[in-house]
Amino acid sequence: MIRTAVASGLALATVLSGAIALAGTPAESAATAADADKFVAEAEKTLAEASVDGNRVGWINATYITDDTDALAAQVGARLTLLGVKYASEAAKYQKVAGLSPDTKRKLDILRNGVSLPAPSRPGAADTLSQIATKLQSDYGKGKGMLDGKPINGSDIEAAMGSTRDPAKLQEMWTSWNDNVGASSKADFARMIDISNEGAKELGYQDVGAMWRSGYDMTPEQFAAMTDRLWKQVEPLYKSLHTYVRWKLNEKYGDAVQPKTGPIRSDLLGNMWAQEWGNIYDIVAPKGVGDIGYDTAALLTAKGYDPVKMVRAGEGFYSSLGFAPLPDTFWTRSQITKPADRDVVCHASAWDIDNKTDLRIKMCTKVNADDFVTIHHELGHNYYQRAYMNQPFLYENGANDGFHEAIGDFIALSITPDYLVKIGLLDQSRVPSADKDTGLLLRQAMDKVAFLPFGLMVDKWRWGVYSGAIKPDSYQSSWDALRLQYQGIKPPVARDGTRFDAGAKYHVAASVSYVRYFLARVLQFQFYQAACKQAGWTGPLHRCSFYGNKQVGANLQKMLEMGQSKPWPDALQAFTGTREISGQALVDYFAPLKKWLDQQNKGKPSGW
Repeated sequence: MIRTAVASGLALATVLSGAIALAGTPAESAATAADADKFVAEAEKTLAEASVDGNRVGWINATYITDDTDALAAQVGARLTLLGVKYASEAAKYQKVAGLSPDTKRKLDILRNGVSLPAPSRPGAADTLSQIATKLQSDYGKGKGMLDGKPINGSDIEAAMGSTRDPAKLQEMWTSWNDNVGASSKADFARMIDISNEGAKELGYQDVGAMWRSGYDMTPEQFAAMTDRLWKQVEPLYKSLHTYVRWKLNEKYGDAVQPKTGPIRSDLLGNMWAQEWGNIYDIVAPKGVGDIGYDTAALLTAKGYDPVKMVRAGEGFYSSLGFAPLPDTFWTRSQITKPADRDVVCHASAWDIDNKTDLRIKMCTKVNADDFVTIHHELGHNYYQRAYMNQPFLYENGANDGFHEAIGDFIALSITPDYLVKIGLLDQSRVPSADKDTGLLLRQAMDKVAFLPFGLMVDKWRWGVYSGAIKPDSYQSSWDALRLQYQGIKPPVARDGTRFDAGAKYHVAASVSYVRYFLARVLQFQFYQAACKQAGWTGPLHRCSFYGNKQVGANLQKMLEMGQSKPWPDALQAFTGTREISGQALVDYFAPLKKWLDQQNKGKPSGW
């Protein structure tokens, strides 16, 4: 239940363990509602206090990776894990007590589901699990690939994958990163799966995957069915985009590198994991309408933006909606750029150290369009954290983890030409005309739509691993099969059973549930469409910016301050008026592009 960071959007409930003994629990048959109330109050107080030290140690370890900080993080993580597991176990015993108040019952459910990696109660298990989890994250942070035969770190290789167009160099980077960072972690990962599954079973869950799927105010089966329903809503749009991009890559590289049919070679898509394709927009931009008239990175550079000024601009968006400025400590304690003298985890994350006002981000910011968007995203976590800070500790979280990711994402959707003009980055004379809408939408789709199948299949794979359907000797083949099934991509070189490409993805190494990003990609368009309606926007949806609209900010604050105190449909209804997550707003947003793509794809084979 200890929350440290929201990494690139997501709440990292760290592994917890605890040298703190619980008060004796009444026998299950003798326990009363009053006993349950007392237990919840004690748990909430203890966890709130323990979280602060855990967050501080986690921050130090992520921003200063050494053997010593690894050891401290593992030690604290072990204490916190067992503490969380003990409270989860006790919470399970109170769930059938008669006469529970709705508030106590909800908090018991949150406690039971509050540990991302539950350790079993046998002696030493929490320590072992914490050591493995810490090692996997640190090894990722220290990981390196190769470019031109020379080592290159994680943040630099990500940038290079987006700008390099030489297929041989792309293959070198992709292969070296996955081999160096992924394959070496396979044994530790498999051991972590076994130990945490043992812990999940003690809590009454079938496995860790089922436990993760239980955190959405519905059964694991209902949640899996909901994600499948959402995917079916958006899959036709993704397939249209895939067909078009494959054709353009074939035109660029030829049949020997990228054939006209079949899957797309993953390293050609501008991203190490082929999860977002916006970096290759120059390759796929249609003649005549593809030039949107400006380049955000060039605008930032021309206006003298550095990483700090970029973060100030992100803060300015939230301030324009009526939110209070970030505290002074945010600016003195955040890691905004990569230190030159040490290893750090560069993966962007937002932190709430004291569950009140000690808000921070951790980034290795570069002056480019991607990081400008990421800043707006990460700050969304910070403003969400501050909005619910007056809730009881167990409710200090997003309505669900997809909400936490979607807040900053829907704000970032408002990085439109209109917004760039208002903050002085873009001259009014350079705002793209209506005939550029295809380019604007295609550029957005290259990130937003391209991500959808990856956002779902990462946890589809992991659910199979946790359930035992996917064994260690088939980690790689199953990963490749799911990427082919959902994304229609293939690796640039043959992979065998000794490889472990899944482990070269941060969220797998860090045991961060990933389906929240899939939910966020859908939710953000629902939030965005609702905000634009509230702002009275009447133009094309994709050009809407609600920058400066205080009413939207006030309505958003009402949803954010609810935290996790109510089931997520209540929070969704508070801002959008509906209780159901739907992909329709996303489909509506990209409807003009879908029509255009289908025209371009006439006569071309679809699928893979």
